Amino acid sequence: MAPIGWSDLIYLGMGLGLGWGSSLIWHPRQKSSQQPEPPPYQPPTPQENYLKEFDALSEQLKQTQLAYQMASEMSQFKAGFLARTSHELRSPLSSMIGTLQLILSDLCDDPAEEREFVEQAHLAALNLVKLIDEIIFVAKTEHGTEKMDIEPIQLAKIFDEVDDLTYLQAANRSIRLEILPPDPGIYVLADLPRFRQVLVNLVDTAVAQMEEGSIFVSAHSSPESGYVHIWVDDQRSVSAWSESWDLLKHDLERDATKSSDNSKVSSGMRLLMNQTLLSLMNGKLEVLAVPSESEESNFNRTQCSIPLATL
Repeated sequence: MAPIGWSDLIYLGMGLGLGWGSSLIWHPRQKSSQQPEPPPYQPPTPQENYLKEFDALSEQLKQTQLAYQMASEMSQFKAGFLARTSHELRSPLSSMIGTLQLILSDLCDDPAEEREFVEQAHLAALNLVKLIDEIIFVAKTEHGTEKMDIEPIQLAKIFDEVDDLTYLQAANRSIRLEILPPDPGIYVLADLPRFRQVLVNLVDTAVAQMEEGSIFVSAHSSPESGYVHIWVDDQRSVSAWSESWDLLKHDLERDATKSSDNSKVSSGMRLLMNQTLLSLMNGKLEVLAVPSESEESNFNRTQCSIPLATL
């Protein structure tokens, strides 16, 4: 074996140095390129599953309770429909019979007074026919005899018409009426004459039951639910809509001693007719009680929901 020279030792040292340096550079790169391993999958515990199921059942229960309350409110009106209808028709009929009895009993002082009583009886008869026509109109629509023309309608146009038809009544009673114009791009699916009638009735009823205060009408589109919610906010208590049998009996007894405006349909009857018309247009009518900040004032919100039209 030949002896190792100085040149061989130099080459051997250079080789060892290159190998050691490359190992220092290569190993850190390999470590840095390795991704951290994801944590192992841990299935949810039985307690977490119970909490999720409890939350879902609680939400379903809340929705069921809300639907029950809405149905219960409207059933109070429908339960006394026949008695309320009879009461509505009896008021102008009683007025007409009373004035005619005065004439037949010769209790008039002169022909002028007799003519005045005849005019009162004629006016009561016209009011009776008007009430019957309104009830028959809703009944025919519900039965299907009167067909609805449901089509996309610009909500802003309907609000303008409602404002024109109701602002004078509110001004005459010194009640502030503010109908906020909705987005011109909002269209609803409804029958124009009947939907306009429903909104006018809601505002007129609020005006008739208020001595002072304000009424605000606004629209709120909800694309998620597919409805447009129209709010009629006024300063009545929710008890103004009560239609229980006790209240009905009280009204019947009171009419015997106190005269009333027989040309107007009561608020309960009109609410029932409005709810019937809206349901035929796939809408709904709800009375929402909202507490007021002041105990001395009342706040009432009537919500009218109508399907949103997609153009």
